[in-house]
Amino acid sequence: MKRRNFLKYSACAGMSSQTILTTLVDLCKASAITSSSTTGYKALVCVLLNGGNDSFNTLIPRGTSEYAEYATTRSDLAIPQANILPINPITPIGKDMGVHPNMPQVQQLFENGNLAFISNVGTLIEPILDNVDYGNKARPQKLGSHSDQREQWMTSFPQESSSLGWGGRTAEILSSLNSNANISMNISLEGKNIFQASNALLEYSIANDGNGAKLIDEVDSYSNGGFLTLLRNGGVDSMVEESYLNVFEQTIANITGSSLEASALFGSAIAAVPPFATTFSDNNLSEDLSMVAKTIAARTTLNMNRQIFFVSLGGFDNHNNFGRHSELMTEVSTALGEFYAVLQEMGVENEVTTFTISDFSRTLTSNGSGSDHAWGGNAMVMGGAVKGREIYGSYPDLYIDNNPLMTNSRGRFIPTTSCDEYFAELVSWFGVSDGDIPYILPNIGNFYSVGSTTPPIGFLL
Repeated sequence: MKRRNFLKYSACAGMSSQTILTTLVDLCKASAITSSSTTGYKALVCVLLNGGNDSFNTLIPRGTSEYAEYATTRSDLAIPQANILPINPITPIGKDMGVHPNMPQVQQLFENGNLAFISNVGTLIEPILDNVDYGNKARPQKLGSHSDQREQWMTSFPQESSSLGWGGRTAEILSSLNSNANISMNISLEGKNIFQASNALLEYSIANDGNGAKLIDEVDSYSNGGFLTLLRNGGVDSMVEESYLNVFEQTIANITGSSLEASALFGSAIAAVPPFATTFSDNNLSEDLSMVAKTIAARTTLNMNRQIFFVSLGGFDNHNNFGRHSELMTEVSTALGEFYAVLQEMGVENEVTTFTISDFSRTLTSNGSGSDHAWGGNAMVMGGAVKGREIYGSYPDLYIDNNPLMTNSRGRFIPTTSCDEYFAELVSWFGVSDGDIPYILPNIGNFYSVGSTTPPIGFLL
């Protein structure tokens, strides 16, 4: 196996979601958690832009005065004005806006009302109104650190390090909505990850090729029609069938048996999905989202009413390779366009909401070869339930001197919208009751009154 695949699948390939901890002893259950009474199918698809997306070159001002401000600040990082793809928000924000020239699919999704931007969003413990407030308020730990900021986007708990994600906590609360106990609500194309980690559940790790299923270890089907694979599986089956006196050994046997059952069920369900009319490109994000689409198509066979997917695209830490960002914008836009097309093909575009997260945005100013670590940035959310063709939040002015939202002369913005508001709207749409949102997002009360008749941001129907 390739090193990347080994790391992704060795920790949790094919593992059962709800039998692992509860087989031995009922530990780590969250107290006082109640599932919402929800019906129908819904899925959340989290797309991590790993490394810190330069999101002020994703969503770009293009009007005469605002572009001049942008070009002055960004200098050699500025996209030529004539190349910016125009977008026309329903609600004017006081600036003419556009997207990166390599994102025609995102432009079209926006104009069709199927995609929206959340502007200047980032990790916060409490509101910080300006750079004076910045010195007096609690701030997220280790701003500028890739690992810490990426973790905080996935945990929504920036005051200290945590290994448990808000996707995992969401799945804990709603797990009873799925009748299949062997395949987790949380499905990962990136192996073990913090976003989907919880005290009670594990993510179910799949591949983006073949039938997606991974067994305990991968043995290629070669020679004699896969004889070695059949022999290995037969040996594991025999081991599982033995009766162990030691409870720990029996637990391992139960886990292994559940994993084999889950892998067989998942693999056969994916194999039975008819080919899509939509063609996916030969890039990693498109291939990941293609497998997500197949898994959604198999939802009835898998007895799933709720699913949370995690995919990731790396390469965004461009300190000295600014041209790489344009290539990544092509990959992101192409993959999102293909994914939405296949959701429409299946007729489930209203039931699937896709959203982006990233470590942080990049500095507005150039370092001569690229951009460096910043803070608040722009995210995308896509789906039939999204009130699209809008830019939510507050897109900041991009000048440097005396800008009240800047923390330094490099152009690092204090976020004006918190991750908690962003995520609260997603989990509420997904079916989490108002009373359970603070368990998933412990800081939400600092930004939003849960139970209010007004949504945190307003981007979902």
